[in-house]
Amino acid sequence: MIVDSHCHLNILPEDKVGSVADVIERAKELGVERILCVAINPEQWPAVLELADTFPEVYAAIGVHPCEEPSVKVTDEALLAAASHPKVIAIGEIGLDYFHFNVEEQDMTWQHDRLRQHVRIAKQLQKPVIIHTRNSTPDCLDILKASGADEVGGIMHCFVEDMDTANQAMEIGFYISFSGIVTFKNATDLKAVAQQVPLDRLLVETDSPYLAPMPYRGKTNQPGYTRYVVEEIAKLRDLPFETVAEATTENFNRLFKLA
Repeated sequence: MIVDSHCHLNILPEDKVGSVADVIERAKELGVERILCVAINPEQWPAVLELADTFPEVYAAIGVHPCEEPSVKVTDEALLAAASHPKVIAIGEIGLDYFHFNVEEQDMTWQHDRLRQHVRIAKQLQKPVIIHTRNSTPDCLDILKASGADEVGGIMHCFVEDMDTANQAMEIGFYISFSGIVTFKNATDLKAVAQQVPLDRLLVETDSPYLAPMPYRGKTNQPGYTRYVVEEIAKLRDLPFETVAEATTENFNRLFKLA
């Protein structure tokens, strides 16, 4: 079994990939039998929860992405209520993103507060967090450490940083998740990190519909393509495909306390 630990089933373009049911069936044909569908704003929560309710293979994550404008706010009560759904296994996608904002002119306190809020609710529910970070990793790690995120752990989603960053994240109980980027020919530094992260801390994902791996780069990504991420990591580490598939599945199940 393979697990796609991060995708956005709710926004897959039906005209390109078919229905969600079609996508899930194709994923199973490629060995992907468990999928974590991640919401990035409150408007998406109902659709993601409905998908999790409809398909046994699908689990949900609820959160507010750091790129959502400061005006997008949720109360602790609303976040707590939505994230208490039995198929919600994580709080996310959350974190910090300085790439899409002029941090020299704009105070990023609102992003910091949003991240702290989500970690606070995650700790109340004892559910891991899913972290997005871009041009902001030192601040993001500092807030995670200061907020006690090590109490719940989580995932550094779509990891593209160096080994030192991976080590800092793993020290506070986080897993390192690789997307299709690791299959790109020019991702030399990332491939080296994928060789070094301990096997018991590795996860794989698609982030579909984005970041399709080779040989589908540039096309619409979908959960079944997690298989090609597993194949690449197995090749990089000189391990059997089954070893990486089994390890990443066990890691996912351990983190989220799934059978």
